[in-house]
Amino acid sequence: MVTLTIDGHRVQAPPGSTILEAAKGASIRIPTLCYLPEVQAIGACRVCLVEVEGNRNLQPACVFPVSEGMVVHTNTPRVRRARKFTVEMIVSNHPMDDCLTCPRNQRCELQRLADELGIREVRFTGEKSEGRLDDLSPSIVRDQSKCILCRRCVTVCREVQGVAAISVQGRGFKTRVEPAFGQSLHDVACALCGQCILACPVGALQEKENIEEVWQAIFDPTKFVVVQDAPAVRAALGEEFGYPPGTLVTGKMLSAVRRLGFNRVFDTNFAADLTIMEEGHELLKRIKEGGVLPMITSCSPGWIKFIEHFYPELLPHLSTCKSPHQMMGALVKTYYARKTGIDPQDMVVVSVMPCTAKKFECSRPEMNGSGYKDVDYVLTTRELARMIKQAGIDFAGLEDGYYDDPLGEYSGAGTIFGATGGVMEAALRTACEVATGKTLENLEFTAVRGLEGIKEAVVPLDGLGELKVAVAHGLGNARKILEKIKNGSAGYHFIEIMACPGGCVSGGGQPLPVNNEIRELRARALYQEDRDLKLRKSHENPSIKRLYAEFLGQPLGEKSHHLLHTRYTARGKF
Repeated sequence: MVTLTIDGHRVQAPPGSTILEAAKGASIRIPTLCYLPEVQAIGACRVCLVEVEGNRNLQPACVFPVSEGMVVHTNTPRVRRARKFTVEMIVSNHPMDDCLTCPRNQRCELQRLADELGIREVRFTGEKSEGRLDDLSPSIVRDQSKCILCRRCVTVCREVQGVAAISVQGRGFKTRVEPAFGQSLHDVACALCGQCILACPVGALQEKENIEEVWQAIFDPTKFVVVQDAPAVRAALGEEFGYPPGTLVTGKMLSAVRRLGFNRVFDTNFAADLTIMEEGHELLKRIKEGGVLPMITSCSPGWIKFIEHFYPELLPHLSTCKSPHQMMGALVKTYYARKTGIDPQDMVVVSVMPCTAKKFECSRPEMNGSGYKDVDYVLTTRELARMIKQAGIDFAGLEDGYYDDPLGEYSGAGTIFGATGGVMEAALRTACEVATGKTLENLEFTAVRGLEGIKEAVVPLDGLGELKVAVAHGLGNARKILEKIKNGSAGYHFIEIMACPGGCVSGGGQPLPVNNEIRELRARALYQEDRDLKLRKSHENPSIKRLYAEFLGQPLGEKSHHLLHTRYTARGKF
């Protein structure tokens, strides 16, 4: 360990650590702006400047390495003046008049810094950088006028996701972050995963809001409005109301959405169980009949858009299953409409998702198995929280609510869909029992859990050989898996890929902030719910069995193929 002194305190840190990391380990907070834990440390914003004895110039703590005997001062008059000046200069080129109407109001890192540094007026006035509003994408709105050039979104998009849809263009005062040639995100190879939104410290990147459209549907007396929520939502929504990360608020969430005025409340977990039935049988069919292997999951629309853009030649490897919420939409407008006698034309299906890419997914022309749009609107977790606040609902004071039948019963396997490895584990619970006809003694496949970028496992199938599987999360890791498939070194039967690091628990529509600690806490909540449920296997869900008996017939049957499966589109890389 390296021993140094920070603000008079003796601190020890591992060799190679930065001053910022050493200070954090000693509970000394140094403000940052361009720094993004686990992703980016470039010293560009100069907000984290500190004094290091023996150095004439102030040094950026996020990139300056510690050394034995180093003495650091983080709160001298010189340091405070420098930080305040830096933030004032950033503020002078920012549309501060928009703060009250900005979606990041009270959650803006620049706003918080300005308050902490005591900035009460802007001393510098003059020309502001030109900015344009790009709202052509169905998922993400980019307001260039609010961009502070921290480059966090650029780094996440390029280094973590391997997409590079946006980059730094121009120089000097005309520097800007945008797609090449000033194009819209709608017109480039963007996966719409929304990880750039999570990285942005201000309001330059936000989801495309659909709140007003949903309010209009709720208050339209001619419409029957159904809402469904993804498993990752219940593990994160509470953060918007002051609960610690990883707090399950399922019951309060259900009461809240009923008070908002939705006619029925169903659970996407039910459709996750249904996905396992279809996907598991599809995998076994491909193995037995010599189909295209490895088969890759198709639940993550950001991942689907990625492979359509960058690896269209590998599209036959994808499962043909729709994502769970799209399956639910198709069932609501067919199965449930028939049971209740409601005209599907009068139905509106709203999905509450942790994902921004699902806003694009629900608009895909092939998502209309019922003859109508499967899902009409997608709200992010953040948007649902805004609606609850707009309605004046005291979230913490709500009693626990409930899901409606028959599309509200779910298993623990459906719950863990929200964490990386969860889809794989749920599929293995069903595929192993269907293939062998034997009951699994241990339902927890821990080898596919956790935040390691790529996880591999070999699952024995009692006399039927071995099932070789892999799990990847984050599109950068997806690219590595796809390259192995291309060069023939993969050797897997089944692969789960999720677009977002950590899986849906850290989707682009989830509450801020998001880091590895928060990802782990949210995932842990879902695994705990799985353990607490009596029903833990998708194929044992009584409502799923009833659905097949009354309506679908059998997995991969004609009706399920029409309603629950889809096709993909080879897209250009632009």
